[in-house]
Amino acid sequence: MKTDDAQIENLEIKYPLENLASPEQILFLDIETTGFTARTSYLYLIGCAYYSGGSWRTRQWFAQSYEEEALILTAFFEFAAQYRYLVHFNGNNFDLPFILQKCQQLKLPYSFDGFEGFDIYRRISPYKYFLRLPNCKQRTLEQFLGIRREDVFSGGELIGVYHDYVKLPSEFSEKSLLLHNADDLRGMLQILPILAYSDLFNGTVKARKVQANSYKDLAGNRRQELVMTLTLPTPLPTEISASANYCYFKGLGTEAQLRIPIYEEELKYYYSNYRDYYYLPTEDVALHKSVATFVEKEHRIPATAATCYTRKFSCYLPQWDVLIEPFFKRDYKSNEIFFELTDELKKNRSAFTAYANHILGMMASTY
Repeated sequence: MKTDDAQIENLEIKYPLENLASPEQILFLDIETTGFTARTSYLYLIGCAYYSGGSWRTRQWFAQSYEEEALILTAFFEFAAQYRYLVHFNGNNFDLPFILQKCQQLKLPYSFDGFEGFDIYRRISPYKYFLRLPNCKQRTLEQFLGIRREDVFSGGELIGVYHDYVKLPSEFSEKSLLLHNADDLRGMLQILPILAYSDLFNGTVKARKVQANSYKDLAGNRRQELVMTLTLPTPLPTEISASANYCYFKGLGTEAQLRIPIYEEELKYYYSNYRDYYYLPTEDVALHKSVATFVEKEHRIPATAATCYTRKFSCYLPQWDVLIEPFFKRDYKSNEIFFELTDELKKNRSAFTAYANHILGMMASTY
């Protein structure tokens, strides 16, 4: 077994690690294997990145023969015991189960019970389409963020390199195997800013400025929109723009903008207790029975759920769950719901902050 310890040079982490935990408590993990199944393949390299003495370092345990799997596993767990948090990339699906299966196979008494895990892949994969990514592989995220790496091999290509190394060790093969793992670890640290897009949907954006804007559409019709300038919980490393349901988002760094259509029209508010109302067909409105009893019987009928409403012409904003009440609809069977943009609401900054997060949640579920 060979143990290699090195400092990561020229590394600047552009993400507030305190969002995860204290750097001294975090251990980044990545493994290299000869296949996907622990029962039929070998674990030949375990690599970690950790913070010590004011800088980030890597420690790698390399099995120089197939028989050294137990040695590198034991060395890893003994070293990892001083940490509380394990950060990995898709480790929930591969690295951690593979290690546990190997421990069981080799009858080693180790587990991850004392650690709290953090899977970067799992945090960012729900927003793949929002970010317009073809996939969420680590190299894809590195390219998205403009990160370049030294090693030119893929993990699959290095399987043959390791088998050749076991048969005939060489300095070139060993360096290639260690470099790939070291670059994975370095890349994991460098792609941490990608978590800002997860924070965008799971943190709390704040509405800093809210204003109405008028414009003419392509047909020359006058339209209105609400423009919200937002302060973001974590700086976005790369500019991103997206649209869904006629709402538009654009953000970079700590600031973003949301544009939402304002609908100026007549909408209906539906009363829930329709059995207490009469519907007046001539006026196209529902009145409570305590009032409608004064209306002649031939001009009133018992209201139904679909006819128990009052109409109001005003300015409205869309919502996708009932965030602000009362809510209005175009007709009873419509799935679209709205709330009135009242003068009182225009002064309520906290309501617009909640509304901005509501729209981002809609966008996240749409993509």
